[in-house]
Amino acid sequence: MTGTILSILMLAGLALTGGGIFTMVRRRERKRGMLMIAAGLVMFANVAIAVIPYG
Repeated sequence: MTGTILSILMLAGLALTGGGIFTMVRRRERKRGMLMIAAGLVMFANVAIAVIPYG
């Protein structure tokens, strides 16, 4: 179950990061695009923290 959640989180991070870049380039909404990119990076950081082995 954990693998499924981490996979969904990675896909959501990719979608947010890609959507943020699209928003910044095409729609010229810099603030909203940066917030989306930041949210995507937070998701990637959460996955990285969850994957680090305890030891």
